[in-house]
Amino acid sequence: MADTPSTATTERLRQLLTPVVEQAGLFLEGVETTRAGRYSTVRVVVDLPDGPGDLDMDTVAEATQAVSDALDEADPVKGQYTLEVTSPGAERELTTPRTFRRATGHDARLVTAEQTLTGTVLRADEETVTIEVDGSEHTIGYADLIEARMVVVF
Repeated sequence: MADTPSTATTERLRQLLTPVVEQAGLFLEGVETTRAGRYSTVRVVVDLPDGPGDLDMDTVAEATQAVSDALDEADPVKGQYTLEVTSPGAERELTTPRTFRRATGHDARLVTAEQTLTGTVLRADEETVTIEVDGSEHTIGYADLIEARMVVVF
């Protein structure tokens, strides 16, 4: 059975890796560690800093090398571990103005107490997101959202 290392370890990793990831031109979305016996997995989630665009595999590979080097030098994880560096994925949760701006031009599902809208994110500012559904624009305040997620529509 796997257990979760302390939040202190996660916070140390976040402090160590944030400048490393930023130097690679990316944003540190999250760090999580899991332990199973003597082995750990360190999962580092990176993304573009802001706005629309796609994260390419060459950039992720460069970030992976920089993260690996930093972990080797600082040695913050006891024992053997597997390093995973990844992006948030195509159906990522949208939780902050930055993540909504990253979703610009992509499809998303937004849920409020009154409705569920699925459409294309047109723009996002610090307080609202505007989504186009069937040719009609809807602007929703983040405070009104119960859930928001990018979706892949086929």
